[in-house]
Amino acid sequence: MSKGGAHFTAQELALVLSHYDIGIIQQIKPLVAGSRRAPKQIIVSDKGRYFLKRRAKGKEIRGRIEFAHAVQNLLYEKQFPVSKFIPTKDGNNTFLEIEGHIYELFDFAAGIRFNGQPELVENAGLTLAQFHTFLKGRTFSSTSQRNSFHDSKSVRDHLKKISHDHKQQNPEKTASHLLTMYNQSSVNVNQFGFDFWPSGIVHGDWHPGNMLFSGSKISAVFDFDSLNIAPFTTDIANGALQFSITAGRPDPSDWPDYLDEAKFSAFISGYCKGNAITENELKSLPDLMIETLIAEAVLPIAATGNFSNFSGVDFLKMIHRKCQWIENNKNSLIEQMLKGCLR
Repeated sequence: MSKGGAHFTAQELALVLSHYDIGIIQQIKPLVAGSRRAPKQIIVSDKGRYFLKRRAKGKEIRGRIEFAHAVQNLLYEKQFPVSKFIPTKDGNNTFLEIEGHIYELFDFAAGIRFNGQPELVENAGLTLAQFHTFLKGRTFSSTSQRNSFHDSKSVRDHLKKISHDHKQQNPEKTASHLLTMYNQSSVNVNQFGFDFWPSGIVHGDWHPGNMLFSGSKISAVFDFDSLNIAPFTTDIANGALQFSITAGRPDPSDWPDYLDEAKFSAFISGYCKGNAITENELKSLPDLMIETLIAEAVLPIAATGNFSNFSGVDFLKMIHRKCQWIENNKNSLIEQMLKGCLR
């Protein structure tokens, strides 16, 4: 493997590209982004620019990939900002299988990374509303799992595992606090009527790193690996959290507790411009944000003891501070949402 993760060999690239009719290749260069186990290349030919991705071997289930491609093709037809798949020249397929690997080739999407501008945050909320609208009531032959981060036995089991991991440095107190908060938020959300809310295909990973922007709008949405069937509010909560969370470098213990309330309000306001949300759904969002914040952290920490390059214990302490801030400011967040969406 090359430094930084998996890579393409020259022979592999030649074999894969021979299955596509994209003209005379002029340039091939690696793109460092996303998972290191899924190498990516930018392909430049006399017909245009393309993006090639190889799935991590054995990671993806073929049915889930088919489901994701069906969703992306429908969105493309609706002129939603997704890249177009380049079909293979022999079978007109949207992905290629060779020796257990799955390859995808797209039109290259132009744009800039998220720069924090409020209008981009609002557009991210509006675009998520459009995503839900376009896919509402849609079914496909390859279906995804029906689950979410809400009220999850798996999340609880991971927290319990962390609390009993003696390799960690005093994790019991933090993990116990997070389990209590997770349980209480789950109860609160259920009391608001979670099981009766509109459900459908959700993106599952709606955050700035999975998007490119142009002007004041999203120009491309990426990464449909987390597509799922769940109440739409789970996507809204995760998106609102991802676009308003505050971080810093290099030590998570120095990250601030608070959310960026202006970005939080902009995201929710944008979503409400595209889709109606009931009062109870709005009131549930802070608790759903607590749930997703905990859920996202505990799986890798339970598995490895770390979150990326960070100490698992230190990262959980930071998560606990942020969850506590959301809990302490819940009423203010709800008031902002109600004013912005139920005028």
